[in-house]
Amino acid sequence: MILKRVQLHNFRNISSRVFDISSKLTIILGENARGKTNILESIHCIINGVGFRESKEEELLLMGSSETQLDGLFDKNSNTNHFRILLKKEHTGLISKQFFVEKTRKGHAHYTSEQTKCVLFAPEQIDIITGSPDIRREYFNKLISTFDIVYKKHLINYEQALRKRNKLLEHSRSVESLKEELSFWDVYLEKEATFITEKRQTYTGFLNSHKKLDGREFHIEYAKNEFTQERLKEKKELELRIRRTLIGPQKDDWIISLKNKDVDKKNIQKYGSRSEQRLGVFWLKMNEIHFMEEEINIHPILLLDDVFSEFDHENKERIVLLIEMYQTVMTTTEEELVKEIQKKNKESVIIKV
Repeated sequence: MILKRVQLHNFRNISSRVFDISSKLTIILGENARGKTNILESIHCIINGVGFRESKEEELLLMGSSETQLDGLFDKNSNTNHFRILLKKEHTGLISKQFFVEKTRKGHAHYTSEQTKCVLFAPEQIDIITGSPDIRREYFNKLISTFDIVYKKHLINYEQALRKRNKLLEHSRSVESLKEELSFWDVYLEKEATFITEKRQTYTGFLNSHKKLDGREFHIEYAKNEFTQERLKEKKELELRIRRTLIGPQKDDWIISLKNKDVDKKNIQKYGSRSEQRLGVFWLKMNEIHFMEEEINIHPILLLDDVFSEFDHENKERIVLLIEMYQTVMTTTEEELVKEIQKKNKESVIIKV
């Protein structure tokens, strides 16, 4: 499925704009803080139903507005497909979201099942390698949720139940009554956690079955923190003292290593050079593409957010090759770079902001 046009109304800093998108390469050119990434994020939102920067959905609305509309026109087998998302700020302050396919209202799961997929490359994604475990958990949670809506439901169920269990631990005065109340949540959380852990393990296995990138070999270890009745018994006294749940997938992490000649494996999160860490991010993103193509048979759209300003020469060359293979929308501040890219991509479209 090819994206042809994006129409935005009251999205972030954009009051009303229409953007025609090339089937090959679209370059969004402009100075910093002009809203280039906002256009990129609108495409991500139209495809996935969510942005990639907001901490609250209210942030997607133009300041002072109460309603946002995003429309995307896609070409599939010479037929035009119309997707629309409406966000509305209710009088309660909450944001309601509605999804439409060909003007027919759909649930989020149905909407995304009829959509294509996209893969985002951005310089700040190096935090997946260098950042804290919660950044890696967020990355894998968002990624797996785009493939598997059931995973997202189990994740929401687990997080809600975990909050309730922690409140019981925090506020209960009687140890005996606390044990009775916890027993229900312990069984429920074990069930939800098992599903989450299995899905994370499966995707980790996929990564390890696609370990090579340009002759380099990666390995990723899933450091899972399982939620089981046996482990709960081991942590029971400490939990009652600290009044916090101490086990479960909310404490999972991943260790990414690169094989080299000197040692069997080098943990690039701790000991990798900046170049090796960037390569690690590229390996993860390339495998997003591989998974979409091999497991769900979708040729994704690439979204590149100012990647040429941060990536080194080798990674830039890899990105140039990707641009030739996939429909791509990219942002940049560099006019000279645009001229060079246009020499190889005659059908590219320039959007100046």
